Amino acid sequence: MTEVVAALICQDDRFLICQRPSHKARGLLWEFVGGKREPGETKEEALIRECQEELGITVEVGESYMELTHVYPDITIGLTLYMATILQGEPQLLEHNDLRWIKVEEIPNYDFCPADEEILNRLMVCGLNGTAK
Repeated sequence: MTEVVAALICQDDRFLICQRPSHKARGLLWEFVGGKREPGETKEEALIRECQEELGITVEVGESYMELTHVYPDITIGLTLYMATILQGEPQLLEHNDLRWIKVEEIPNYDFCPADEEILNRLMVCGLNGTAK
C-alpha cells in the first residue's frame, strides 16, 4: 500500500481543490493537494514538501481530518487528509492543470478522484470543521 497525504486548506467558507494534469493517472479529475510519502518522512513532513512542490506555498499541518484506504486498479493508497493553513505564499499552478477555492455546496459541480469520495461526503454532512451540522 502506498501512503498518501493531502491537505484540506480553508479560507473563510471555501477550501482549495486542484485539478490533476491531463497526462497523469486520473488526469483532469479534482483532488486535494498532496502526494506520496517518501521513505524517512513523517506524514506531516511529506505534506509540507508536497504543498511547496505543487503550489509553492508553506503550510502548517494541523490535525487529521480523515484517514481511509482506497483501491484503484493500478494502486492501493492509504490516504490521510490533514487540516492545513497557508503560512507563506499564494497557491500557484506549478504542477496542476487548475485550482479553485470552492464552497462545500459546490462539491457536486466537480469530478473528483474516487479516493476522495468518502472525504467529500463527510464534508457535505459535517462541513469544514468535521463535526455534524
